[in-house]
Amino acid sequence: MAKTKKMLLMSISLVLMASLFLAGCGSKKDAAEEGTPEKPVELIWQTIGTPQKDVDKVMAKVSEYTKEKIGVTVKMKMYDWGDYNQKMQVVSASGEPYDIAFTSSWAFDYVNNARKGAFYDLTELLDQYGQGIKDALHPSFLEGAKIDGKLYAVPVNKELPAQKVFRYNKNLVDKYNLDIDSVKTLEDLEPLLAAVKKGEPNMFPFSAGKDFRFTLPLDLVNENIPLGVRLDDNGDLKVVNLLEQPEVMKNFETMHKFYKAGYLKKDAATATSGDEMKTGAWLTDLAHTQPFADTLWSDSNGYPVVSRPAEEPYVYNWSVTGSMMAISANTKYPEKAMEFLNLLNTDKYLRNLVNNGIEGEHYKRISEDRIEYLPAKQENYDMPSFTLGNFFVLDKLPSDPDNKWDEFKKFNDSAKNAPLLGFNFNGDNVKTEMASIQNVREEFFPSLFTGTVDPAVYVPKALEKFKQAGLDKVQAEMQKQIDEWKASRK
Repeated sequence: MAKTKKMLLMSISLVLMASLFLAGCGSKKDAAEEGTPEKPVELIWQTIGTPQKDVDKVMAKVSEYTKEKIGVTVKMKMYDWGDYNQKMQVVSASGEPYDIAFTSSWAFDYVNNARKGAFYDLTELLDQYGQGIKDALHPSFLEGAKIDGKLYAVPVNKELPAQKVFRYNKNLVDKYNLDIDSVKTLEDLEPLLAAVKKGEPNMFPFSAGKDFRFTLPLDLVNENIPLGVRLDDNGDLKVVNLLEQPEVMKNFETMHKFYKAGYLKKDAATATSGDEMKTGAWLTDLAHTQPFADTLWSDSNGYPVVSRPAEEPYVYNWSVTGSMMAISANTKYPEKAMEFLNLLNTDKYLRNLVNNGIEGEHYKRISEDRIEYLPAKQENYDMPSFTLGNFFVLDKLPSDPDNKWDEFKKFNDSAKNAPLLGFNFNGDNVKTEMASIQNVREEFFPSLFTGTVDPAVYVPKALEKFKQAGLDKVQAEMQKQIDEWKASRK
């Protein structure tokens, strides 16, 4: 009996071992099959923009293509512009699964979330699965997107530098025969503003609101703190105070002169700019440009707008990180997510499908590289192009010039790198001081930059308040980190 029992136990053990072995083989087989056309994995893509009715329909078409190409399907979740930050903070905190997310310097904060561990380190992944992205992107994109030497998101391949221009209402330029080519500085605007004010006494010809900023001679370490390195820095990377730069003081004085002359509206320091664009009751302002911006502005306003450079184009961290895609640190499929991003940024069919929707429903094709939108595009699939990937493989629209993307490339190649490109300040040691400094900035900057107050009186007041708020401590911390970064690059 004992012998029979022993043999029975051995038989059961062998069966169990065989089952485990077969199960192991099965799991290996399943793993090998995952991410194939026969067994695709689903990638969840979180992005910003007004939710569109046809997103699921277009993503079904996308998935048909990506399933065969790289063994993935795609589900897109869109959150409205004002909701995206809060929604993604909740997603990150709760551990809700996602694979790819839009991030930037202004939405779902790239630097802070990367440092918190929300994003996957793409440094090696890009070399393995994103070679097409590396080939397509200007090197400054990847340099400016690094945080502490590592890459945590893929920048969208679009306009690279930032450049401010003097923008003009061409109807008034023509009416008063104004020489806009002679304007190189704020001071040069005076005779033009005076001519329009004389002819249109009820108009405020210089359009500016509480967020107005003239061109600055610094690469700011942090956009909310008046400290940076001069653009003409000789390599020392010395942190200086914005308010102590002679060009800035001179421009404050010029703006105050303009304000007293009635060239700016009385409530400029508290008003939002832009309303006058609808009516045409303005002559000039300053705006960031890109190739063919004049055409876009003219189409948007419904009257001709022209511009002239106010500064040289520079590549800043914030211009590089204006639109990016990150992979979640918690994704189950980092390799597949990177394969998808690589395909999205290099495959003309896929990129245009995501951007334009379905041919025959959302657009019709005019020629090999030109399309025309149908009503359903605006009604059901009006997507923000700049959030969705490489511009340079997009089809052109009927009004686009033939050399559109050539001009974008020229614009990108024309820019200089700002001194702090690739450096990202960590403010953990001076959080309290930075919050206090930001409050001082909000108290003084709108009135100083719009010329509402006398800079001879208010710049010293601002400097004293900044000092009381801890600006010296923040400046020392910034200089320390920049010196360390500089040394690490040798």
